[in-house]
Amino acid sequence: MRLSRVGMLQVSAVLALAQVISAAVFAQQPDSVRPIPRLATGEVSFEAPPGQSGVWNRGDYRSVVPDIKEHAALRNIGRWDTPGADGLKPLFTEVPFQPWAKELYLWRQQHEIEPYGRCKPTGAYRNIAVPYGTDIVQATDEKKIYIFHTGGSHSFRTIYMDGRPHPEDMDPSYGGHSVGHWEGDTLVVDTVGFNERGWIDAYGLPNTTKLHVVEKITRVDFERLTYEMIVDDPGAYTKSFSTGMDMRWTPDRETFQFLCQDGNLAQELMVGEGSSGIDRTSQITP
Repeated sequence: MRLSRVGMLQVSAVLALAQVISAAVFAQQPDSVRPIPRLATGEVSFEAPPGQSGVWNRGDYRSVVPDIKEHAALRNIGRWDTPGADGLKPLFTEVPFQPWAKELYLWRQQHEIEPYGRCKPTGAYRNIAVPYGTDIVQATDEKKIYIFHTGGSHSFRTIYMDGRPHPEDMDPSYGGHSVGHWEGDTLVVDTVGFNERGWIDAYGLPNTTKLHVVEKITRVDFERLTYEMIVDDPGAYTKSFSTGMDMRWTPDRETFQFLCQDGNLAQELMVGEGSSGIDRTSQITP
């Protein structure tokens, strides 16, 4: 049966209305039930869907905290059992500090002069846990992934996805040299080549040039990803240990220009006693 022109227009109007209703219903769905975006290659996307924007926000700056009662055993925080921003309970595991590394970590709790706060680049856990959001860009044509952090120094991190090995002879750097691969829907990143001038996290985990970090990033639903970090540094710890955090998707935000070195007006926070109540008059050391 052939439809008249009026009938065809009515059918088209009904289909258009159905599409509008479907889009509205999808937009009202909680992000947790929206499908995880994927790239044309089939890989999980850590980026915003086409036409949208957003960044990932850290779960915690601190990867380990001292046991206040004992003030000796330092324990892991940040690997959450259950989703949600409220009522989360951390799992604690002892961090295997060497004596010198424990003393340095405890000293840093009283002398908060983090390199990141002095406009230095970041690596490891601190490269992901930054203010204002983390932007992960997957350049599949280049076989690279870039991690941009909004706050802090003008820097970004490159993860090579082309199967290359680490260079045999490299100059140590704040962020090290990162190569990655996929294990199912989990991005696994292997990084070596760190210098000793940075901190692993925001509160003073020390490291040596022997630091080897393995990170696992998994987007578990539209609005949440889990970040895991395995630390192996025989120069500072007696054995490897792990930590991590949940990260939350913040829609409708983009990485913006953040001036750190250029025209920095926070000298009193870096070299003198500032209004924050933190005594920074001691000699600045990593």
